[in-house]
Amino acid sequence: MTGRFITLEGGEGTGKSTQIKALAAALRAQGIEVIETREPGGSAGAEAIRKLVLTGDDDRWSARAEALLFAAARADHVEKTILPAIARGAWVLSDRFLDSSRAYQSGASGLEDADIVALHRIGSLGLLPDRTFVLTLDGDEATARAMRRDGGVADRIGARDPAFHAKVAESFKSYAAQEPDRFRLIDASGDPDAVTSRLWTALSDLLP
Repeated sequence: MTGRFITLEGGEGTGKSTQIKALAAALRAQGIEVIETREPGGSAGAEAIRKLVLTGDDDRWSARAEALLFAAARADHVEKTILPAIARGAWVLSDRFLDSSRAYQSGASGLEDADIVALHRIGSLGLLPDRTFVLTLDGDEATARAMRRDGGVADRIGARDPAFHAKVAESFKSYAAQEPDRFRLIDASGDPDAVTSRLWTALSDLLP
């Protein structure tokens, strides 16, 4: 069986973690080995970096330092978790990947997209997912969901202002328009089971 690499992207509160679990369960019911992972994180080294980038004051890291930390975490994640799983035929479902770095560090923080992609080429061999789902949701609803999820206490990136998160959301849509073969925009509103159904339909062409 051919391993697959699937990523879920989107802003805060769009339901990525919930949908990763639901998709993983559906794939396992088909007899497929599934690895659920996340970024930043997904390996011992990357999880250590996660604590550095998501805690502290917003100005703890400059945009450039933040981009380098995310790239380093991703390099370890790809080497230690993602590539070995794909090589043995497993499906890897990741809550965020390269496109989050592009949206947050380039689209919303002002760095050049080409520089983020170059860091990815150096650190992670330019690995791209077989399919990237971008969960889309009205900004106010996404904010409300994120506040319920976090108990009103967001991490240092989630706590940034609404204008920042609006830029992130628009960046994801822009990437999807540029790479329609890889990306699928998925409406994340409504019942979670309905969202899962939309994702499953959009994944069906990759199923064995």
